[in-house]
Amino acid sequence: MLENKDHLLQNTVEGEVNSETTESKETTESKKESEKSPEPEDKSQEVIATDKTEAVKEDVHEEINESNAEDAEDKDNHQRHHIPILDYHAMSMENLVGELQRLVRNEKVQAIKKHVDGIKHEFDLKFLDFLEHKKEDFIAKGGNEIDFRYNSVTKRQFNEVYSEYRDKRNAYYKNLEQNLNENLANRLEIIAELKGLVNVEEDINTTYRNFKGILERWRNAGPIPRNNYNDVWRTYHHHIEIFYDFLHLNRELRDLDFKHNLEEKLKLVECAEALAEEEDLNKAFRELQTLHKVWKEDIGPVDKEHREEIWERFSNATKVMHQRRQDYFKDLDKVYEQNLEKKKSIIQKIVEIGSHIASNHKDLQQQIRDIEEQRDAFFKAGKVPQNVNEQTWTDFKEAVRGFNRNKNAYYKKLKKDQQDNLDKKRDLLSLAQSLKDSEDWDTTTSEMKRIQREWKTIGHVPRKYSDKIWNDFKNACNHYFDRLHAIKNKAHGEESANFDKKFACLEKLKAFELSGDKDKDLTTIKSFIEEWKSYGRVPFNKKNINAKFNTILDAIFKKLDVSRQESELMKYGDKLKKLANADNERALIHERTFIRRKIDESLNEIRQLENNLLFFSNTSSDNPLVKDVVKNIDRQKETLATWKAKLKNLNIMQHSLIKEEIQANEDPDSSEDE
Repeated sequence: MLENKDHLLQNTVEGEVNSETTESKETTESKKESEKSPEPEDKSQEVIATDKTEAVKEDVHEEINESNAEDAEDKDNHQRHHIPILDYHAMSMENLVGELQRLVRNEKVQAIKKHVDGIKHEFDLKFLDFLEHKKEDFIAKGGNEIDFRYNSVTKRQFNEVYSEYRDKRNAYYKNLEQNLNENLANRLEIIAELKGLVNVEEDINTTYRNFKGILERWRNAGPIPRNNYNDVWRTYHHHIEIFYDFLHLNRELRDLDFKHNLEEKLKLVECAEALAEEEDLNKAFRELQTLHKVWKEDIGPVDKEHREEIWERFSNATKVMHQRRQDYFKDLDKVYEQNLEKKKSIIQKIVEIGSHIASNHKDLQQQIRDIEEQRDAFFKAGKVPQNVNEQTWTDFKEAVRGFNRNKNAYYKKLKKDQQDNLDKKRDLLSLAQSLKDSEDWDTTTSEMKRIQREWKTIGHVPRKYSDKIWNDFKNACNHYFDRLHAIKNKAHGEESANFDKKFACLEKLKAFELSGDKDKDLTTIKSFIEEWKSYGRVPFNKKNINAKFNTILDAIFKKLDVSRQESELMKYGDKLKKLANADNERALIHERTFIRRKIDESLNEIRQLENNLLFFSNTSSDNPLVKDVVKNIDRQKETLATWKAKLKNLNIMQHSLIKEEIQANEDPDSSEDE
């Protein structure tokens, strides 16, 4: 459509048509009134029916006139009828871009306006929905709405193709506008000449030849702006009819033209009436438009006797076609109603999915796929009635947004939980890294195993941190346990050697015979104990050699009449020496804690046994059960005494160490004083 029109010329044409047409109508209608028979008293129903019929005719004629006006502006305009308008609503944004590109590159720019407008409308709706979806995700992930930006490749491609279309369209209309306005001015001049023919005093044959020349010039005058098309043609035909009325002085010339025009218009009427049988409704309506164009542009008026009758036949044929289209659109409306029900059902499914969000990632991903399937089904469901189109689209978008809001709320909570898990794992990682170089093997090994178990109980962390934190934790644990295994492998060889040495020591102890001198024998036995302790640990599966050694010692102590407590303290004395020589405060604390725990265990065991003995208060002391309990109590008391003696010896040893340390610190000071 041209943006800049010659409004002055248009107003001149419209004013001329209105005044002259009114005058002509008044003359014609006054003549009709005189010929009519008396009307019945009540014609209200007839008038209503007539008004409706005329309104239908006027609507379809107006539609055809507007379409022909558009085609008349450029001979290539009519191609738009042959370019199918696809279901753009069912297309994805990418497919819409592809279809727009195909139209712009392959079709005449003036023939694709409706197609481009439809594509742009659907693309804008889909992109807005897509953009809102991305914005919700951005905000759900902690982003600030004001910071939201999204660079869409598809949108950029669409803008590029649409810009190409606009450039082509603007260039086309810019080149077309000047030519159309020149043609309009030329046609108005021709109308003015035609109007002046009835006022020229000359031979009628000369006037008629001038008239034919004007008709020929009119046919070759070229296209004019579509806004002026119908008014200019009405004015032109109006003056044609006036000229033929003027030709009453030469009926022969006029009647020949009238006869020829009538024959041609009858052919058009017959073609229009035959279109009722054409199955392809769109093709039939396009041909009807062509017939109207020929009627208006190529064929002149007929005599008054046939003028109204022939037009009535042509209009009725047009009305039949219009009714066929109305019926088609009614059927189409039924399809649209069915599509509406489909879309309502789809919207309801989306609402149901959105109101029951899954509680785990896997199921939620399935729901997301289900929503995408429903979205595709919605766009493929077809068009709905125009009056509910916007509301249906709004309901659809709100249903999808409702799902997205609930989905984002789930992932927001999941993100918080994963962040908490990340913090917990970072704490364990720090602890593992702090222990990886420790040499307190017993305590650290237990702790490392504990934090490994705890790590397994902690859930997922954010994906971008998952691999790194796991690798760091695994490396810290592997570093420690590799060191531990290396030491154990080394120790295994030493333990085997220790076993061989202890086995030799055990054999010597077995062969030992008492001399009869108790002190001498005890000194020898102590040397055996010191030698045994000096060899260290043996392989775990051969630890029973220690029990064999103690069994032989107990037998020897028994022969020497040495009590169990005395023998235990003798064995313990060697351990105290090692603790004293190690100068390890931590080992002393650990040993003290161990002995105190054993003392507490013995006390608890004695209390429990004594409580059990109360159940036998009325039972004879000769009862085997009573004897067994008493025996256990005595044994626990003996054990308790041994542990207390060990604690005493430990305290003595520790006090001696402290005293020696004080003396060592005082000696330098004393020498300085001297």
